[in-house]
Amino acid sequence: MKLLLNGTVITCNEDDEIIENGGVAFTEDKIEDVGPAEELRENNPQAEIIDAGGGVIMPGLINAHMHFYSTFARGMDLKTDSPPADFVEILEKLWWRLDDTMASRDDIYYSTLAALIEGIKSGTTAVFDHHASYGLIDGSLDAIRSAVEKAGIRASLSFEISDRHGRKKGLEALEENIRFLQSMEEDERSYLNAMMGLHASFTLEDETLAEVGRLAEEHDLSCHLHVAEGQKDVEDSQARGYENVVERLDEFGILRPGTLAIHGVHLTPAEFETLAARDCYLVHNPESNMSNAVGAADLLAASRAGVDIALGTDGYTTDMWESLKVANLVPTHQSGDPRSGGGLAESMLFSVNPGLAGEAFSLPLGRLEPGAGADMIVLDYSPPTPLKEDTLSAHLLMGMSGGDVRTTIARGEILMHEREVQMLDYDEFTRECREQARDFWRRF
Repeated sequence: MKLLLNGTVITCNEDDEIIENGGVAFTEDKIEDVGPAEELRENNPQAEIIDAGGGVIMPGLINAHMHFYSTFARGMDLKTDSPPADFVEILEKLWWRLDDTMASRDDIYYSTLAALIEGIKSGTTAVFDHHASYGLIDGSLDAIRSAVEKAGIRASLSFEISDRHGRKKGLEALEENIRFLQSMEEDERSYLNAMMGLHASFTLEDETLAEVGRLAEEHDLSCHLHVAEGQKDVEDSQARGYENVVERLDEFGILRPGTLAIHGVHLTPAEFETLAARDCYLVHNPESNMSNAVGAADLLAASRAGVDIALGTDGYTTDMWESLKVANLVPTHQSGDPRSGGGLAESMLFSVNPGLAGEAFSLPLGRLEPGAGADMIVLDYSPPTPLKEDTLSAHLLMGMSGGDVRTTIARGEILMHEREVQMLDYDEFTRECREQARDFWRRF
């Protein structure tokens, strides 16, 4: 038994209960009890004590859409005559070339582990990743698995299927998703999950979508794909004779329950209704959308349609606190009404994301209560105003930040304590990662 004690506990349970001078008791990957610190200590006199030092104890954060492979893009020379001028050029001049250059297990392993460690440092304990390495397809998800196991977090993995390299590589990407699913052992499923990855409908032919839909149903897989991120996706579906992107995806059985429809910037209210009817998630990535100048999804319309809206980062950052704060501002900025979107961003991160992760890993996550997975963080946060159930929202949005995280625990193991990562020599890993990045930049 371990006790994380001496902090203000934000449970994120159904009542958003806050316990002053509280703690969490856990055994391996299961929370046994949550309550006053002194009571937990008396009930478990032989337990190992982890001191929260008067900080805030809360559940680990969940990232609903990430690209681990994007790590090496930071600061990289694109070696082009002119910078990308629109979304399609961003894909062509940066991301698709990066995918082609990523051609070794070391490329994948180091870029993944670097992103995982950054996420751990800001309190992320579970990630839904969407991978592409057309320079190395077969076995690529195993390289990511190795990094996930080294880091100690939970991760849902998928390889994006695309026909942009031709039918042969598209089928190889499809096979990598199935191969990884079939390689998973039963005892890995509490921290590993497989999904069927697709790039976006405008880089997929009908024949490929039909095969993906068939295999997703056969293997009971949800899908993870970009949907109407740019206008190009809409135009392509219409040119193929469909009214919109969602209609085309639905035609081929892609919109399975639990599917992650990423971005949804150019979706209509009717398309949101279809996503809701198919029990799909819309995953919002506000900073990435702004950076790519594609716009932002109509979150208020999506919410009215009944879609569960999750929150991701799309590789723009590894810090879910950043994404939360920007997501909170998007509806008010779009509508010009400061009353818009009240509580929507918090619902994404602290309600919908945990629900999604609970489905993926088959145990309650994102809340501190008996029976939940043992994922929790400690923040150095001593607020200047009272922290209570009815003031929590303001503290989450305007007080706490990723830089406040001092301890991160996932699957019952301490991954970072007093801001020192525990699973490796951080300085040595960083030197090795930089060397791998330099080599990658030379090949790009």
